[in-house]
Amino acid sequence: MSDNKPSLLIVDDDPLITDTLVYALGKDFEVMVSDSRKNAVNLVRGMHSPPQLALVDLGLPPLPHRPDEGFQLVTELLAHSPAMKILVLSGQNDAANARHARTLGAADFVAKPCEAEGLKKLLLHALQIRAAEISGDADAESAQLIGASPALEKLKSQISQYADSPFPALIEGESGSGKEVVASLLHRLSTRRDKPWFALNCAAIAPTLVEPTLFGYSKGAFTGANANKSGYFEDAQEGTLLLDEIGELPLELQAKLLRVIENGEFQRVGETQQRVSHARVIAATNRDLRQEIKSGRFRADLYHRLSVFSISVPPLREMGDDRTLLLARFTRFYAEQAKLAPFALDEKANELWRSYPFPGNVRELKNIVIRLTTKYPGQKLSVLELEPELEPAAPAPARAETALVEPVPTSDPQALIEQALRHLQRERQFNLDDILRAWEQGYIQAAMRLTHGNVSQAAKMLGVNRTTLYSRMDQQDKK
Repeated sequence: MSDNKPSLLIVDDDPLITDTLVYALGKDFEVMVSDSRKNAVNLVRGMHSPPQLALVDLGLPPLPHRPDEGFQLVTELLAHSPAMKILVLSGQNDAANARHARTLGAADFVAKPCEAEGLKKLLLHALQIRAAEISGDADAESAQLIGASPALEKLKSQISQYADSPFPALIEGESGSGKEVVASLLHRLSTRRDKPWFALNCAAIAPTLVEPTLFGYSKGAFTGANANKSGYFEDAQEGTLLLDEIGELPLELQAKLLRVIENGEFQRVGETQQRVSHARVIAATNRDLRQEIKSGRFRADLYHRLSVFSISVPPLREMGDDRTLLLARFTRFYAEQAKLAPFALDEKANELWRSYPFPGNVRELKNIVIRLTTKYPGQKLSVLELEPELEPAAPAPARAETALVEPVPTSDPQALIEQALRHLQRERQFNLDDILRAWEQGYIQAAMRLTHGNVSQAAKMLGVNRTTLYSRMDQQDKK
């Protein structure tokens, strides 16, 4: 990859579009192309460093007429590289899709067809913001936990209390809530601050590469192992090692991780020599590991070792007026970076801001501020300008004539029979298939909304496998 050009990943299954974009943007960007979510994830996992920018189509195979694959790819790319700036490029010019993509962390939404120069300008602006966020000043900015709500004060107290301990810590919290900031602070506020800091995102690396990355390998241990190489545990030594998205760690490696946490001992892949690391382990996850244990996907003994100290990062919706303090701080910061006058909100817009739950947490808040700074420099904004940037609340289920009016516990057959009797007596034209389809569609859409478009997590929530869920979503799409 060129050192002079910024790297750009384009994910679209239409070769005409990708060829056109490569031609139009290739002079200014080092472009990589993929035609599906799966191929894009594999491509990024195999790279030495992730792309700085991404253009992602929402309608990707195997469901090109739905946005679900695109939504999930946005989530997976940001899990791999939180600093990546993603623009969603889609022919599905639907305001709801645009808002949801931004809630998941996309920097902006661009409707097809788009003019090449305009797209280039947006990409370069996103690159400028990215550079500002990873600069020294932005790093100091992100390290501050801004706010005084009880939830945040508790978090600050836990960080201060646990920072200098040699024992593992487990950080739990929703996507975009700032778990990596908390992990960084645990290291910076400890006596290890001058020692090495390493971070491995377990979701961002191929499962077969996790073990050699963590423990190192000897020459000839596997194809491509052309020399001896140390791993993160060896390199970190007495520093700190963050294992982000620990819930993605393959089950077969969890026993080896448990061993090194308990006594510091490990072996390079292909070696029998015992080595020792004194690194402190910090793990982070947006999954419920207790539920993962029940499902057989995570070891209970590893969970108990990792959670000697457990830190829960509060979602933004639980932080009260802190979201107003964050608004002021980020508005000032991004206006300074862009050399623009900061915007302000009028009274009604401020009320909307304080009541909005920010499902994408701090990441979503920052992206909203960036867009408003660019679109309305120096202006006072009303609800009319702010509302299009926010994702609307999930609508209440419609009481259609063919829908059941209230949920019934399936464990109570008699209650179900009684409700069905009332429903059949009330309806003149009853169709069982319509009723079952309506319930299925409602639950699928609810699960997709709760998991922010993550099909795998939605399938787990619904108690079906991923292939089954894809098939049912596809059937609904054809109706």
